[in-house]
Amino acid sequence: MIEHTSKLIKGSWSNLLEGKTIALAITGSVGAVECVTLARNLMRHGAEVLTVMSGMAQKILHPYLMEWATGNPVVTELTGQIEHITLAGKHKDHVDLLLIAPSTANTIGKIANGIDDTPVTTTASSAIGAGIPVIIVPAMHESIYDHPAVIDNIQKLKNMGITIVSPRMEEAKAKIPEVETIVNHVLLVLGPKDLEGKHFVVTAGPTRGWIDRVRFITNPSSGKMGIAVAEELARRGATVSLVLGPTTEDSPDFVETQRVSTSKEMLDTVLSELSKRKTDCLIAAAAVLDYTPEKKEDRKIASGAESMTVKLIPTKKIIEEARKAHKDLFIVGFKVESGVTDEELASRARTKIEAGICDLVIANDEQRKGVAFGTDTNAVLIVGAEDYTKSYDLAPKREIARHIVDEILMNMK
Repeated sequence: MIEHTSKLIKGSWSNLLEGKTIALAITGSVGAVECVTLARNLMRHGAEVLTVMSGMAQKILHPYLMEWATGNPVVTELTGQIEHITLAGKHKDHVDLLLIAPSTANTIGKIANGIDDTPVTTTASSAIGAGIPVIIVPAMHESIYDHPAVIDNIQKLKNMGITIVSPRMEEAKAKIPEVETIVNHVLLVLGPKDLEGKHFVVTAGPTRGWIDRVRFITNPSSGKMGIAVAEELARRGATVSLVLGPTTEDSPDFVETQRVSTSKEMLDTVLSELSKRKTDCLIAAAAVLDYTPEKKEDRKIASGAESMTVKLIPTKKIIEEARKAHKDLFIVGFKVESGVTDEELASRARTKIEAGICDLVIANDEQRKGVAFGTDTNAVLIVGAEDYTKSYDLAPKREIARHIVDEILMNMK
């Protein structure tokens, strides 16, 4: 039998969910319109997706569309086939995860109190009873989300061990989160746990050097690469302390994050994190200023002068200070160059290896299109001990992050 052509995308992004089957249960929230993209992105990570829809969900999203999206028939009612048991019963062929997205307050209340009167709520009761992981993604108006009974019901679900993905609070609504956020939570539950038991400290973003109370020098780093690395580590079971410079990028809610501004604040925070607990690796992805103003004026410097001179002094290197304090720590440095050949890029990156400061260096050239600061893509050259080099061509930063983590894991052994 020829497989549905919609399944040709499976594994096109990664194989993190290969061999996993997810039941995507949809209820009557307008957020259901995101479910086609959600299902397809789960498939791109390798998952098989089976859809269950409540009657109200079918008034918003036609089951044919979800059948097209997943390449599988959609459960719209429970019949003599006992679909809820087939999907989520106590047998070896049950799904690996029940993902209810979006979930209305009505569905949350029913699941929390064991009421089964739709395909979604009945499948949920079976999954909970069978010990199958469940993720619920609430979406409703803010006034309903703030109702004391809804708050209590969500807490009941958490007490059952169910993962709740917090909604986006916008325009007086508790909206369904970004699809990528939901996928990240699925990966946290189902993804490989090859880093379980390990702790990482990751730096990301720029730092600022203050001239006066309103002016500073900085660089165009967005922090996207470091955040992507932190996400990948957490998805694979590690505990992560992310030290994030001033950026408009959000940090993932499943990663412990400390926000800092200056190079000194980032250095102090990193050293503090390293001293708190046993750390397996420091990944220094932040674009820390090499020079900062010698002093910060306590007031705004008056404008109108013909010229102004600001004396810059070198900042302390975080990786060098970390190496002094922790001789055996595995340290990954990042190095950005501008307009150099691959050979020169590798040579300059290797100096940190040869000096004994870094165990691995991730290097790139900001003059190359789509690389380094502010982009959603990157291309890197990874340099290690004993002339080890590995290059990865231009790809989304989430994919580059996966390669970086793979390389770290391989070189740490």
